[in-house]
Amino acid sequence: MLVPESEMKWASLRPTPDKYDFTAPDWMLNFAQNNGLLMRGHTLVWHEALPKWFPETVITTNAERIMSEHITTVVSRYAGKIHSWDVVNEAINPWDKRSDGLRNTPWLKLLGPKYVETAFRTAAATDPGAMLVLNQNHLEYDTPGDEATRNATLNLLRRFKKDRVPVHALGIESHLTSSEPRFNANRFRNFLKQVADLDMKILITELDIDDQKFAADIAERDKIVAEKYHEYLSAALSEPAVISVLTWGLSDRSTWLSGYKPREDKLPVRVLPFDSNLNYKPAFHAIAKAIDGAPDRTRQR
Repeated sequence: MLVPESEMKWASLRPTPDKYDFTAPDWMLNFAQNNGLLMRGHTLVWHEALPKWFPETVITTNAERIMSEHITTVVSRYAGKIHSWDVVNEAINPWDKRSDGLRNTPWLKLLGPKYVETAFRTAAATDPGAMLVLNQNHLEYDTPGDEATRNATLNLLRRFKKDRVPVHALGIESHLTSSEPRFNANRFRNFLKQVADLDMKILITELDIDDQKFAADIAERDKIVAEKYHEYLSAALSEPAVISVLTWGLSDRSTWLSGYKPREDKLPVRVLPFDSNLNYKPAFHAIAKAIDGAPDRTRQR
């Protein structure tokens, strides 16, 4: 499955308020279709990667129109061709200290909490057959912050189910970190089951593991990274509602972590299934082993 890392975000897709540039995502969709791949849409609404014109153009009186117009334009272009849409990305952030756990985004400030529901209802009206996903980070670790994120996410999903908001799946980003050892497999599995009990699918959408704090020695570092992949995925895939695993990139030559979380010793990061020359790494085999050991999903749609 192919995922546009940046090509479908507002800053890339909408250079001016009245102009869209679909060149890159059109090319990617064509590539996916010609090579037997599915494609995800990422992402319709996010607080980052907004175009330069956004702050001066989007105000309270026009924000809903501009957001809904954007969703309708993009989703209609690819209707029936996209496996799933990340409709709203990273909506929860308990560190902002709101009682509902929502992140203080430009969209929240302009439209209030209803912006999340509006985004999903607009996407569903545009392509009723699409799988619509709430994509969220900070859900994996046994820490107070991640626990608060899990609770806020569940509360939001429960409310949406009660109000018949068309959210079909939770996307779990899973940008795992070498500086955080507190992964509790049982607690994570329990969270996944709570999501599944809402009749929602779960997608692991942006999996990678930064190696900042791991050994400099390549063999040792690759071994640790592989173990972390296997530990995490063995827990995640034990829940049958988890229907996909996507790494955020395939090769170390193009990972975002090279710039965002470079190693202090300046060595190239080794965080994905393939190295910079597209050779298999232990991480690839660890991911495959976790998938091979997962419950059978062949009867699931």
